[in-house]
This record gives sequence, C-alpha cells and structure tokens, in this order.
Amino acid sequence: MTSPRPGPLSGHAQAPTPGAMLMLGALGVVYGDIGTSPLYTLRACLTSFGDFAPAHVLGVLSILFWLLMLVVSVKYVALVLRADNRGEGGTLALLELAVRGRQGRTRWALIVLGIFGAALFYGDSMITPAISVLSAVEGIGVVSHRFDAWVVPISLAVLVSLFAIQSHGTGAMGKLFGPVMALWFASLAALGGWQVWQAPQVLQALNPIWAFRLIEEFPLGSFLLLGAVVLALTGAEALYADMGHFGRPAIRRAWFAMVLPALALCYFGQGALLLRDPQAIRNPFFLMAPGWALAPLVALATIATVVASQAVISGAFSVTRQAVQLGFWPRMQILHTSAAEKGQIYLPQVNAMLLVAVLALVALFRNSENLAAAYGFAVTGTMLVTTVLAFAVLPRGSAGARRALWLAGLSVLLIVDLLLFGANVLKIHEGGWLPLLVGVAVFTMMMTWRRGRQLLATLQQRDHQPLKEFMLGLAQFPPAQVPGTAVFMAMNPGVVPAALLHNLKHNKVLHEQVLFLTIQVADVPYVSSDERYVLDRIGTSCWQVVAQYGFKEAPDVPAVLRLVAQACPEIDLEPMRTSYFVSRQTVVAARRPAMQRWRRALFSFMARNGMRSTKFFKIPPNRVVEMGMQVEL
Repeated sequence: MTSPRPGPLSGHAQAPTPGAMLMLGALGVVYGDIGTSPLYTLRACLTSFGDFAPAHVLGVLSILFWLLMLVVSVKYVALVLRADNRGEGGTLALLELAVRGRQGRTRWALIVLGIFGAALFYGDSMITPAISVLSAVEGIGVVSHRFDAWVVPISLAVLVSLFAIQSHGTGAMGKLFGPVMALWFASLAALGGWQVWQAPQVLQALNPIWAFRLIEEFPLGSFLLLGAVVLALTGAEALYADMGHFGRPAIRRAWFAMVLPALALCYFGQGALLLRDPQAIRNPFFLMAPGWALAPLVALATIATVVASQAVISGAFSVTRQAVQLGFWPRMQILHTSAAEKGQIYLPQVNAMLLVAVLALVALFRNSENLAAAYGFAVTGTMLVTTVLAFAVLPRGSAGARRALWLAGLSVLLIVDLLLFGANVLKIHEGGWLPLLVGVAVFTMMMTWRRGRQLLATLQQRDHQPLKEFMLGLAQFPPAQVPGTAVFMAMNPGVVPAALLHNLKHNKVLHEQVLFLTIQVADVPYVSSDERYVLDRIGTSCWQVVAQYGFKEAPDVPAVLRLVAQACPEIDLEPMRTSYFVSRQTVVAARRPAMQRWRRALFSFMARNGMRSTKFFKIPPNRVVEMGMQVEL
C-alpha cells in the first residue's frame, strides 16, 4: 500500500510532477463532462428567448463566460482543490475533513448535508450519460433529417455497449481517453476560432457590461436563464473528485492551458455564428462545421460523450465504495479491474442499476433539450453542498485578516451557488423532480442504514462484556479445547463478540488460539502498511487485532493476517488450521421499536440484500462458521 501523503490543507501534498502525460490523462478523465457541455448549453440558453436579438446573444455569452471564470476557475481550480484529504477529493472526502474534530449538532448537520450532496451525485450519474450521448447522436439530424428517427435507437445501442464493457475496467480504454479529448478540445478551439474570425464583434461579450444589461432588461428572465447556463458548469465537481488520480498541479494546468481556452472559443464561436445566422439555433454546435466535416464531427462527439459518461460512471463506483466504507451503505461486491491502479474498480450492482435508469431516461425524454431541465438540479445541489462544506474546511487554521478574506470569498461563491440552485429549483416541474427524487431516495436509504447500524452498535455496547476480563475468567474455568486458531470478527474492540458467546453456548468448545479481529475505517483515503494494524495480547493464547483501512481501500482479512503472522510467528495462522467466526443478524420488531416501522423494514431489506461480510472481507468461504441471531429494533 502507498504511504499516506501529508495531511490536509498543509499545502505540501506530494502530487506527481505535472508533465505532459499527466495533463493528457487529466483531459481524458477529469474534463470529459464539462468538455461536452458546448453540445447543448448555448442552444438551451437562447431558446428561452424565442426570437432573440444580437444583444441577447452577447448578454448570454457574457454571463456564461464569467460564470465559468468565477465558479470553475476561482472556486474549484483555485480554492476547493486546496481542500485535499491526503491528496484525495470529492464530496465524502471533503465531508470527512469538515467533521474532523467537531461534535454535536454542527457535526450532525454537516453529515446530513454531505450525504445529501453525495446522494444527488447519483442523479447526475444517471442524466450525464443520457444527455451527453443523445446530444452527440442528434448531430446526425444535421447531416440529414432522414436519420432523425434513428437518434434514440443509436443512443440506446451506444449506452448499452458502454455499460457492457465496464467489467473490463477503464485501463485499456483510459489510454485512448487523453488523446481523444485532446483532439476534441482542439476541434472545439478550431471551429470556434474560425467563427469568431468571421464575426469578431462577438468578443464584446468579454465585457461584463453585456451581462448587466441583460439582467437589467430581463431581471426575472435572467434569473431563470441561470437554470440553463449552469449546463456549462457540469463536470466541475470532477475536477475535485479526481484530484487524487492526477494531482492538483496537472489539473490546474490542463484547465488553464487547454480546456478553458477551447471552451471559451467554442461558446463564442457559436455566438458568432448566431449573430450572422439566427436560424442556426436549431443546432449551433454542429452548424459551426463545414459540410464535409459534419459526419467526422458527429463521430468524434459521440466518442467524446462516451468518455464523459465513463468518467461519471467511474465516479458513481468510487462514491459507492466510499459510502460502504464509511458505513452509509450495505456491503457490495467490489471488483478491482487493475492490479496496479487502486482506483479502477467495478461494482456490478451499481452498473446494472445505472444502465436501467439511463435507458429509461433516453426512452422517456427522447432528446437532449427535454433532459436539460432535469440536469441542472443535481449539479447545482452538489455544488452548493461543496461550498457549504468548504466553509468548514478552508478557513480552518487561519486568523485575522486572512480568515476574513476566506469567509468573504466563500460568501460570494455561496451567493452564486444559491442563485444557480434557486433557478433550478423553479424547474422541478419540468424535469428537476427526477434527480431530486433519486437524491431523496438514496439519501433516505443511506441515513437509514447508518441509523440502523448505530442502533445495533448501541445494543451491543449496552450488553457488552469487557473482553480482557472475560477471557481471563474463561481461562480459570476453560471449556474443552480443540486444535487450531479461531478468528472472531468483532464490531468493537475490547468487547466480547456475540459469535464467541454463541459458540460457547451451543458448541461448548474453544480453540487453542483465539484472535479477535476488528476492521476500522480511518478518515483518510489510504493507510500505509506500517500503520495497517495494532496487535495486543489479552491472554495466554489470545490476541486482539485492530486493522485500519482508508475509506478508498477494500478490506482484506487474509492479507492483514499474513502481516500479523510475519510479525508474531507464535500465532498459528496456517490457512487450513484457521477458522473464522462471524455473526449474522436478523432484525425483528421490538416491543418498543427504536425505529419507525417503514425505516426498520427498509433497513432489514438492505441488510438481507447486502453482500455477506465473509465475501466483502475476502474470507475463505470454506473456513467460515456463521452464528445466526435475532436483534430487536
């Protein structure tokens, strides 16, 4: 395992040297989503005006450009990337930083907010592949209207193919992502630059006065317009979430050196085309290209949207794994698709659920314009959560004028995020209800699972017996001994696990050597091998092991026991002489329930359908003894 990097906010995180290959990789993985936004954003913004005038085009472009600068360049690239959890980013990593050292209501409020932001990400993960692929394939309608009827079937086929190859991992595809997106951004810059050359007056939109004029003329309309402009900001969260893969410097340099210039040229190029030909509003992106380049551009756009979709699907896998490790989701099957890259994982259940949801969206909405209304809510909700959590993290350690500067800057960003979120709240009836519904459902399940696990832990603590005293008393009146080593999986260290009590009650035997193993999740993404476990002797032939794993790591019981055996040869952990004892709990209703009936039913359903602990911890199935018991909630 890699040794953990220096702590958060130290300013000295050891990121890889930002060379050309790192920047190329960042283009492929980090910027796929935001890089495909020009396919649909400007059209969605200007169609709300009906018959638009040149001043409307310049005003919309000005708002769009300065939001890109403020939200992406300033908020994410300059500020939020500083909040690294030992080099890792993302909503749950930021949540861990925000609650560190906090107690009481403040901690609980931050947890609820952070989990809701993570839940909204699943809505984003459903809509991004659908709207991206649809908007790209719609380009064939520009080539010829005879192909219009084929847009939905082709989109469905592309999406099925994309999800079908997820089990092979992103390693092989990842080698193509960077060059493809480099070609994509070069095409955006070339097409946009050519149009700007023909109508340079569009560059007036760089002056923010055009934005203020539009706001002054249409105050309410400009506010509602933010619901469409936010489409240009989709994918900004990926800059932060994927920081651990490429490092802060590479992501920053890729943004300022290539992505931002290419996006600005593309948006201004579409604006220049519309100033010359307002009828091009039916698809300003593809109509920027000359006739001979349309078919290749449609093909390239489709490939680029597949790359963008891949990034958000991989993000859903990572968020789910972090939620499992942090205790907000039941255990799930997690397959590692690369022996070298820890971040390359595949979750079959998540992949299947996302596929069904994405196909349903394409079949239901049928075009990217209809999906645009649904898209913004999830994006702006997650962005707002990030800003609020940043208030709890970035000013920490600062004082005086520096702290006041942090708070003032974050307050401006919070106002912008509230405006963007408010504009999208007003579109709930147009499709925003979809990510809201998904977010509320996922949030309810995550909080129910956490609450149920807390209640089970409380029950165990209430009836607990101190482990060391219990084993010393057992040594005075020992039961019959059998050869070999028994490994008891314990939820809490220092407490007698229920599996031991049931084994003594029913089998009335104890192994020659006994090991109590507790797996804990640290509030850092990775734990180094020399910090992996702590071993304590609590009796003549009895030990306790507390193993630590980061929230982005997969626990491996046989692997940690091999480390224990190397450090303490006295413990006999020969695989064929070692048995594992685990508890399997069935939740039943108590006389005075601690949870509402529907929440208890939901928790019980999630527990029954969760992955067995033996498989999750990679315990050999032929060496496991499960002790079943009923727990009243």
